[in-house]
Amino acid sequence: MKKEWTINQIKHYLSNELPKEDVLKDLYQDQRKGVQTLLKQYEKRQQATQAQYELFETMSQYEQVLWNKGITYIAGVDEVGRGPLAGPVVAATVILPNDFQLLGINDSKKLSKNKRELFYQYITKHAIDYAVGIVDAEEIDQINILEASKKAMYQALKKIKYTEYVLIDAVRLEQLDVPSDAIIKGDQKSISIAAASIIAKVTRDDMMEKLHQQYPLYAFDQNSGYGTKQHLDAITGNGLTPYHRKSFLKSY
Repeated sequence: MKKEWTINQIKHYLSNELPKEDVLKDLYQDQRKGVQTLLKQYEKRQQATQAQYELFETMSQYEQVLWNKGITYIAGVDEVGRGPLAGPVVAATVILPNDFQLLGINDSKKLSKNKRELFYQYITKHAIDYAVGIVDAEEIDQINILEASKKAMYQALKKIKYTEYVLIDAVRLEQLDVPSDAIIKGDQKSISIAAASIIAKVTRDDMMEKLHQQYPLYAFDQNSGYGTKQHLDAITGNGLTPYHRKSFLKSY
């Protein structure tokens, strides 16, 4: 019966349905080249989905250990914007429920802009709580970028209603009144930290796009404040804006 389906019908079925075993069996016996090509594409999608499940499970291990101990309010913390020549450093913290699932979640830098924004919407809708902290360029110049990053993290954490445990990307926060772990490359090892990195990245990118409206010559919408050639040429030709980090640009 399935051999009577057109190639387009089979394509629609494999793309939009959960195939039944007997249907797949019939399709694998269909010798049409187009059907076999569609089956190979289906297999690749299944393998990619399985890989995402496995990655999600791996990235949930820190949270699972804590959830199994009865710890519910686990705050993941990350920051973005340490390296740019302009703009703030932005930190975010996110507390996820223990039934949270978002296949493909990862370090925000590994995701496309479109996927980051889609994930941002999903995370903010399903998180127990989340918050951001922001330290501007002027204060970064005053206290240095590491201290500014920590300050932004503390700001975000203070906005959270309740926290039992904190997972942080790399940085140690000595002034917390709850237990914490600083995890190297935590945004690739913890779903809570990865979620925080996405919130922070989307928040900061939006801020830089708005700054671009004020200072279009610096292309902040494209470089997010990083030192691209176009950005450096704009600084040479037009000087610094109030949003540049002068301690990063002492020669200008």
